[in-house]
Order: sequence, then C-alpha cells, then structure tokens
Amino acid sequence: MPEFRFHHLERRRVDQALPDLLESALGEGLRVVVQASSSEQVEALNDRLWTYADDSFLPHGSARDGEAEAQPIYLTDNDDNPNGASLRIALSGVPAETFVGTAYARVILLFDGRDENAVADARRRWSLIKAAGDPLGYWREGDDGGWVKVR
Repeated sequence: MPEFRFHHLERRRVDQALPDLLESALGEGLRVVVQASSSEQVEALNDRLWTYADDSFLPHGSARDGEAEAQPIYLTDNDDNPNGASLRIALSGVPAETFVGTAYARVILLFDGRDENAVADARRRWSLIKAAGDPLGYWREGDDGGWVKVR
C-alpha cells in the first residue's frame, strides 16, 4: 500500500518544482515514473529536465527514447511502470487514485494551488484515497522553496 503525498505548489510551477523532487528521489536511491496528463506535457518535461540547471543532470527518458527499464526516471502519460519504479509522481489531471493498493512505496500528487480546478481535483482525490485507507500526507512549499509537511 503506497504512501500518498499531496504536494501543493504555491510559488513555483510544476516544471520548476519537479526537478527538486526528482533529485531528492534519486538521492534516496528511488526509481521514478512521472505521469503527465498529455504527451505534449511529457515532451515539455523531457526538454525541461535537460535544461533546468547548468550544473545538474537528471537521467531520464520516455517512450520515444526506448529502453524504459534502463531509465531511473521515466516520463509517461500512461499508467504503466516500465522502469520498475517505487515512486510515482502524478501531475494535475492524472487519476492518481488508480494507484491505491498498488506496489508503489510512494505516490506524489503535484498540483498547482493557483489553479482552482487543480485544487478542487486534489481535494476530491484526497477524499477518495482517504476512504480507501491508504496513508496520506499533505505538503506545502515553504518560504525557502523546500517542502513543509502540514499533515
């Protein structure tokens, strides 16, 4: 049963916050699947992860790259897990409740708090996952750009 973490963005955009989460996950030795809501978002994230910092590199790939099992970070718009990830990051618009009761150790739902639809969707997902009985946590961006666990 995975631990679900809701990460509420208040200052940064998804493409700005995602690299930090991915660096942290790799630092923990985790393999990651990032699920976007569309193939266009996958391509935009793929480009962003190559260029987000001059002094850092996040090894990643998507279906267009092939060899999914070799990718520590895999970007997709499907609910597959071709790299054997233990962490799934679901972006706004992804039905993360489908991962209730799965073998993932952790599922992060990353949503933009400035988007009313994304907030409403996150609240709905929280209720569904809570009803299923999986562990939940709620995280907000701190003043220093890091994450602060609220509950």
